[in-house]
Amino acid sequence: MADAATINVRPARVEDVPVLCAFLNEIIRIGGTTAHETPFTHESFASHFLAGPGLVSCFVAEDGSDEPCAFQALERWDGLPEGWVDIGTFARPHEKVPGAGTALFAATKAYARDAGFLAINATIRADNIGGLAYYSKMGFVDYKVDKAVPLKDGRPVDRISKRYLLAGL
Repeated sequence: MADAATINVRPARVEDVPVLCAFLNEIIRIGGTTAHETPFTHESFASHFLAGPGLVSCFVAEDGSDEPCAFQALERWDGLPEGWVDIGTFARPHEKVPGAGTALFAATKAYARDAGFLAINATIRADNIGGLAYYSKMGFVDYKVDKAVPLKDGRPVDRISKRYLLAGL
């Protein structure tokens, strides 16, 4: 088991796609912790997380064996205020590495600040207790709730939006 001292954070690379895609698809299959509901192919994963039009950054955390154990991406999209960027964080469902999320956010936050962004948005399903706790622990604060957003199966789930201010607004 890795500890915070053995977690390496680096930019995601094309060769990471198979392992990152596999654990994201497992998260989707398990359900309840991501807004993504459709599994990714290697091509769609690379297009979204490594080369998409709104992509800002994608960092990977490696455990003590240099295996990817989590990743975090920033992207821009039209629904966000000017100067804001959206974050998504994904950790392999099994053999989680304590401290990986903290290490990832340190790199992501520094990158976003250096790129001139004002704030980071995280929108989390209300039933994703772990995700809500993670972003709160990182210093995000609630600012909006979208009530009863339907999933693909029609089930309504609230979406809680949290923000992390990088600069004074």
